[in-house]
Amino acid sequence: MGEERLDRIVVRGFDPSKDGVGVEEVERRCEVGPGGKLSLFTDLLGDPICRVRNSPAFLMLVAEMGEEIVGMIRGCIKTVTCGKRISRNVKSNYSISYNVNDNNDLSKPVPVYTKVAYILGLRISPSHRRMGLGLKLVCQMEDWFRQNGAEYSYIATESDNHASVKLFTDKCGYSKFRTPSILVNPVFAHRVTMSSRVTIIKLTPPDAELLYRRRFDTTEFFPRDIDSVLKNRLNVGTFLAVPRDSLKFGLWAGSDRFLSDPPESWSVLSVWNCKDVFRLEVRGASRAKRAFARTTRIVDKALPFLRLPSVPAVFRPFGFVFHVRSGR
Repeated sequence: MGEERLDRIVVRGFDPSKDGVGVEEVERRCEVGPGGKLSLFTDLLGDPICRVRNSPAFLMLVAEMGEEIVGMIRGCIKTVTCGKRISRNVKSNYSISYNVNDNNDLSKPVPVYTKVAYILGLRISPSHRRMGLGLKLVCQMEDWFRQNGAEYSYIATESDNHASVKLFTDKCGYSKFRTPSILVNPVFAHRVTMSSRVTIIKLTPPDAELLYRRRFDTTEFFPRDIDSVLKNRLNVGTFLAVPRDSLKFGLWAGSDRFLSDPPESWSVLSVWNCKDVFRLEVRGASRAKRAFARTTRIVDKALPFLRLPSVPAVFRPFGFVFHVRSGR
C-alpha cells in the first residue's frame, strides 16, 4: 500500500507562485516539540527558501500528491576548505593581494577546496510518513548535488531526533562527524561594560576578508566565497578585539600589519542579521513564564541601570548531530 501511494507522489522544484500556502501548512503540521518542554521553532516569514537563498547554489524540492504538498527538502552547495597542501607559489592562491611578511617562506600551507552540499529543512507531512517519501526526497536532492559537482553532503539534525538519525545513517549511508551544542541566551536592553584594557575595532569588508584569508583559510569548512559573505546585506559587520596596548599610537594600521606581528591574545567576530530572514519562536512555555519574561523585558528596557536579566537559563544547551556522506 505504501509503495502504491509513493508512486503517486511527484517530486518537483518549488514554485513560489503557487506552493507557498501548501509548504507553510506542512511546516505547521510538522512543528511538534517535546511534550511539556520549551522548544524553538523557525518562523520563515513567508519565504520558504530564506535559509538557503544566500548560498552560491541552492534548490528546494516539494513532494506533491494530487494538488496537496506532502513533503519538501532544501539543499545548498558551497565551496569550502577541506584540507591544506604545501605550495611553491603562495601569492597566486589568493583572490586578493598582500605582502608576504614571513621571511619569504614559500612552503606556506594553502587551502584545498571542495564542493560541499548541505541538506536542511526536510519535512514530511505526518499523514505520509513511513512510506519512503523522506528517502525519495533525499535521493533526488543528492542527484542535484552530484550534477553540480558536490563531493560531500552533510545534514544537521537534533541529537534526540531518532527518526532523522536513523534515516540518514541506516538508509542513506551518512556517518556522524560532529556533535555541536547550540547556546541560547536573551539579549538585554542594557549595554555590556567593556574592559578598559580591550579595544574593539570594526573592520571594513576588504580588511575583514584579508584577515580571514590570511589567518583561517586552511581551517576546515572555511568558505571560499568569504568576500561575498562579508559583503552580503545581512552581514552586520566584523569586529576585532585586541589588547588596548597592542596598537601603536592607538591607531589601526590594517589587517596586513596586524597579522605580521599579532598580539598574544585577540578575537574576531562577524555578525549575521537573521531576524530579517527568519525568526525563532519559543513554544511550550507556561503562561506564568511568558508573563515573567515579558515583565522583565519591560522593566529592563525602562530601567537598564538595574541590569535585570531577562529570565536567564530558559534553555539549557542543546545539541545537533552532523552527518556527512561522500559523493565520490
